[in-house]
Amino acid sequence: ATPELAGRKALAVNLSDLAAMGGTPHSALVSLALPRSRGSEFAKSVMQGVMQLAAEFETQLAGGDTNSWDGPLVINVAILGTAAQSHSVKRSGAQPGDWIFVTGALGGSLGSHHLTFQPRVREAATLRETVTIKSMIDLSDGLASDLQHILKESGVGAVIRSQQIPISPLISTELSSAERLQKAISDGEDFELLFTVSPDEGQRLLKQNPLAIALTHLGEITAEQGAFLLQEDGSRISLKRSGWQHQL
Repeated sequence: ATPELAGRKALAVNLSDLAAMGGTPHSALVSLALPRSRGSEFAKSVMQGVMQLAAEFETQLAGGDTNSWDGPLVINVAILGTAAQSHSVKRSGAQPGDWIFVTGALGGSLGSHHLTFQPRVREAATLRETVTIKSMIDLSDGLASDLQHILKESGVGAVIRSQQIPISPLISTELSSAERLQKAISDGEDFELLFTVSPDEGQRLLKQNPLAIALTHLGEITAEQGAFLLQEDGSRISLKRSGWQHQL
């Protein structure tokens, strides 16, 4: 990645987190540990990537710190924002019968999407104004992994239809359909919004998508625990947690 893209991504992932909680960004603190071998132009390039995205989302750079060392580039970002109590969204509000939606397409991280993705801040704001979002998360670790966070915190299960999963055109067409599907489910770093709404609200979204990007109805929340993938032949398999696992 170029230093500009590294700086951009450091801010973008934080904006994505805030969007998934129903927040509006207003400022950020950015700290850098710069490799001594790279020089001042490298530092300027990193910050250029940060500042360009900050300006796009009207986010002020309120402070931070800069140091140099003999190691690799380290960027630390703390994002600050606001959310009205009525608009804040958690992972714990999904209920049986809710419809599961996702924005955009999945699986393009190996095609550089993980560096150039657009944080869904505006899309989240539009959705909050259009429907009542029960639960939401941004897909940083992959669909199969991040869906589990909503299910665990809400105490519910889910059924996802395999043919409904929006597969990124960045995934190689030389792969089999099964391999492409697996990448869309587990590659991670999509930074799309995965959320649940009531069936009535879901019907409204299907009739009139308020976003300028794709919005897909993936499946439903169930009272039965666990996540399942409903295949085209009608069989149902366990959607096992895959994707990035944090070793903490």
